Parts: sequence; C-alpha cells; structure tokens
Amino acid sequence: MARPARRRGRTTLLVAVAAVLGVVAGTCTGFVVQANREPTALPPLSQPVVKQAKGEVEPLSAAQDRHVKIDGDLRKLLLKKPKGARAADYMTNGWMDLAEYADNFDKPATAFGNLATDEFRRAAVIGWRESGNSSVVVQLVQFRQVRGLTAEQSTSNEQSYAGDESDTDSWPIPGTGDGWVYVHHSPDRKPGYLPLYTAEALATRGDIAVTVWVFDSKPITKKKIMDLAKRQMGRL
Repeated sequence: MARPARRRGRTTLLVAVAAVLGVVAGTCTGFVVQANREPTALPPLSQPVVKQAKGEVEPLSAAQDRHVKIDGDLRKLLLKKPKGARAADYMTNGWMDLAEYADNFDKPATAFGNLATDEFRRAAVIGWRESGNSSVVVQLVQFRQVRGLTAEQSTSNEQSYAGDESDTDSWPIPGTGDGWVYVHHSPDRKPGYLPLYTAEALATRGDIAVTVWVFDSKPITKKKIMDLAKRQMGRL
C-alpha cells in the first residue's frame, strides 16, 4: 500500500487578504448608512447599581480547566491505537516539529514559511494499520494565536480543498461548530498499487486544528470516519 500523503498546501495569505477587504468594505458601507440617519438620543447616564457577589470563586480543577489539558502533553489527547492494530510504519508517531509537519505538504518550503507566519506551535500525530489495507492517521496541530485565529483559518483552508474534490460527500460533525467529515468516492490509482480511497475529518477546538484521515483499498463509509471524528473531538 502506498504511503498516504497530504495532497494540498495552504492559502493563508489569500484568506487573510480576503478577510481584510471584507472588513474595509463593511466599514465603508456602515459610514454611508449612518450619515443619512437622524441622531439617536443617548440613554441616561444613571444606571442601576449591580451588587457584587460575596465570597471567592472556587478555581477550576485540572480536569475541568481545558487550558490545563491542551497546554499539557498533546500526545495524550490523541486517539489510542486500537487493540490488534499495528503502528503505521510510514510515519512518525508522537511529536512533529515545524519542518516535519511542513514536509507533509506538496510544497514543503512554501508550507514551512506559511506555518511560521501562522504561528505554528507544535503538532502531535498517531497512525495505525488495521486489518486488511485500512489505516488511520490523526493529527493535532496547535497554534499560538497571538495575532489571529490561525487554527480556525487552517481548518477552513483544508475544508475548502477537501470540499472541492470531485465525487465527494460531506457531513457536519455534531457538537463541533465548524467540523466536517469528507468521504472521497474516487480512489487514487497508480500502476502497480491497489486503489487508494480516502476520507477525512477536519475541525477546530480552540487553538488546535484537528485532522483525521482514513485510507483503504476499498470504499470508506461515513460511519467509519464520523465515529473516529466524534471520538477524537470528545478527547479535547
């Protein structure tokens, strides 16, 4: 079975430019509308006083505080390899640094620069092979997000590429807000290799972009990828 590889790069710059143009256009429209309106009376300055609650707020436990979880060992938040499955021999399990992660893209050098600009922080990955020719890869990519919601942008970019592939069905992942699964019905075919079917799940949880892939030599069901996606998101 051929080594699974990411099939697309990033368009963060284009997305950022489009977002800026959208903000500018919206602001100009707001000024024009406001200029034609009658002045609105201001509310009275005196407002009711809200009493301050007494006592101290009990801090969240480590189990309740999500920041403690996601700032810890990301590898512990990955799905666990099922019993009977074999570790994927075509990839590194555990931490991936910026160079290793960028190497998954069609244009690693370009991806490296984009990821650095996007405030890439770290990535954790696990992969396994199941019975037959089925394999699973899960990646958690965390961003610093000092200047923007780059994890969400990363997921959105990936989703646009996944959704544009021909002969693809997609469904939202319940309870995630922005998560979707994609089943690609047309396999990649290369002489000397079995057909390679793919399905993927793409979602965001805070500053973490989540990707789940399934690869197989036979068609992949919605149930398979959706179950993996739900379980991975539940761990975050």
